[in-house]
Amino acid sequence: MRNTTRKGFTLIELLIVVVIIGILAAIAIPKFANTKEKAYLASMKSDLRNMATVQEGYFSDFQVYTNGTATNQGGTTASLSGFVPSAGVQVVAANTGGTGWSATAAHSATTRTCAIFIGVAAVGPATVEAEPKCN
Repeated sequence: MRNTTRKGFTLIELLIVVVIIGILAAIAIPKFANTKEKAYLASMKSDLRNMATVQEGYFSDFQVYTNGTATNQGGTTASLSGFVPSAGVQVVAANTGGTGWSATAAHSATTRTCAIFIGVAAVGPATVEAEPKCN
């Protein structure tokens, strides 16, 4: 009799490994998809904080807050008092004379929006003055 030993994996062992990898992928993929939206929201909040700096600088020079739209979407940029938002973001600022201002931000890759206000009535979804908030 010949004593032969076969080296390799059986079909059952390979199938078990493939199933385990599939389960791990099913758990991990939704977590990574949510990460992109968190990055978009962080970008919009950062732009709203930068808009606050621009507004206060503008007020320091002209004793009035600025209003208008700053955008950086689809390869088109438009600045507002020298402020250009992050890629894919559009920021719309509104003033109320010398008493205050508000701004909202939207990103082209998500339907969620963010807002900030200072010296005026609350602008949803923001509820605390000078704190950017997203819905």
